[in-house]
Amino acid sequence: MSGKASLGDLEERIGHHFTRPDLLKRALTHASAIGDERRGDPLNTYERLEFLGDRVLGLVIADLLIEEYPQAPEGELSRRLARLVNRDTCAEVAEEMHLAEHYRVGESLARATERTARSILADTCESVIGAVFRDAGLDAAKVIIHRFWIKRLRTMQGPLRDAKTELQEWAHRNGHGTPRYQESGRRGPDHAPEFSVKVLIEGAEGAEGQGPSKREAEHAAASAILRREGVWL
Repeated sequence: MSGKASLGDLEERIGHHFTRPDLLKRALTHASAIGDERRGDPLNTYERLEFLGDRVLGLVIADLLIEEYPQAPEGELSRRLARLVNRDTCAEVAEEMHLAEHYRVGESLARATERTARSILADTCESVIGAVFRDAGLDAAKVIIHRFWIKRLRTMQGPLRDAKTELQEWAHRNGHGTPRYQESGRRGPDHAPEFSVKVLIEGAEGAEGQGPSKREAEHAAASAILRREGVWL
């Protein structure tokens, strides 16, 4: 799925011109866009660059948090970090970069659900960061991350607590049992699965959540209860 915009347009938008354009092309290529005979080769898709970009993003954001919140304890820094590098935030940044105009996916995902499409966007955002790091090093990656994350970091609002931890504490405060999580379904291809997980709480109504991993589906289910009960707005 690629738009009319050129890769040069994308380089202008993100603020980095690649000396190795092949890295950017790979960062924008999902496994579903590769023929069966090449799909097993990780050098053809964004997966390795996503792995790298995830670590680079975490490092740079952690360093920024230390600078911006010099009095914050480790627990608060960790919660802010989790919010700033999660899939939702990465997908938002990918939308600002207009990555959907450039990334390549196969026909099987061309009409993917909104949740799957946002998951691919988030992955592509991280892979582009990884590609910038491989192309020009940490300082270049910092420029990109500062450009798209600094305002988010300084104006962050809403709950900072981990959803599963918050739900467990809420359940105990209100005399309910400890939340239990059960996988209730899985659909989609192996390279883009979507899990459904139910959270069950003795003495309270449960909820269900979906996500590209069991962990994220669990957090979505926990968040659903926290919002329903007014703990999170």
